[in-house]
Amino acid sequence: MKRLAGFLLAAGVALPAAAIEYMTVESPAVLYDAPSQKGAKLFVVKRNTPVEVVVSLEGWSKVRDAEGGLAWIERKNLAARRSLLVTANRAEVRQSADESAPVVFEAEKNVALDFLESAPGGWLKVRHRDGQSGFVRANQVWGN
Repeated sequence: MKRLAGFLLAAGVALPAAAIEYMTVESPAVLYDAPSQKGAKLFVVKRNTPVEVVVSLEGWSKVRDAEGGLAWIERKNLAARRSLLVTANRAEVRQSADESAPVVFEAEKNVALDFLESAPGGWLKVRHRDGQSGFVRANQVWGN
């Protein structure tokens, strides 16, 4: 297999990249140091926290958080819907995907926003839990 991949790369054939899988913690859940309830409990992660799934194994997923920490969570506690975590001190959410568009609301650091869709130019359409929606710069959030 390695020889085939090397041959294809040498021939200029692009190989598919592994897609990054983001999920959202559905309800408060314990994070463990191993894929077992017998593992050491590290901490409890709150609802709506976005995580990057690194690997899945028999009902468990090893996940990375916005700070880069790794831990195991029971897969049943994850939802396919995506949320984003504000990483900027204050993210401006605008009416449209344009720097000159009016600000709909501002979200402070560590606030979770529902991801709705990607927009051209490095923008993401998001919704706050109170129902307000708009566009935020992708570099102001994590989980995309």
